[in-house]
Amino acid sequence: MKNDVRLTGQERFFDQGEVIVSKTDLKGRITYANRVFLRIAGYQENEIIGMPHSIIRHPDMPRCVFKLLWDALEAKKEIFAYVVNKSKNGDHYWVLAHVTPSFDGAGNVNGYHSNRRVPDRRIVNDVIVPLYKSLLEIERSRENRKEGMSDSYKRLAGILAQKGVDYDELVFSL
Repeated sequence: MKNDVRLTGQERFFDQGEVIVSKTDLKGRITYANRVFLRIAGYQENEIIGMPHSIIRHPDMPRCVFKLLWDALEAKKEIFAYVVNKSKNGDHYWVLAHVTPSFDGAGNVNGYHSNRRVPDRRIVNDVIVPLYKSLLEIERSRENRKEGMSDSYKRLAGILAQKGVDYDELVFSL
């Protein structure tokens, strides 16, 4: 399935009481998507199951935030993050994501679970969009993607260190 959809600039919304839910295997392939996910992302279940979760990755989402997310998950920790996603037709939607590792009976991680809620628009517009824009500028200004992600991650880590919080604490302090 192609993932190079032209962005529309149109935002999609879901209701305050709704929750977008998805589950993935250890490689990030979608194993479950609820109806809200399917509706907002614009996919049918048979199109999305087995696809990499990155199929909904919006290009305006800084890679360093995903590094932060994966670092937390690899440490068997949960994380909360503001994320902008891309729908199948190129629309976008903002979420406050809560991502957790899933465990089998022996305590081994066997996948990941994400619940996404409607984010606070004031926080998205006043804090997250400018922050992510500055991180993207760093990522895109470097000669290669790896260097760009590393430098933006250092910038984000510096912001967190200056405030004396981790990313989750920053998210909840806004």
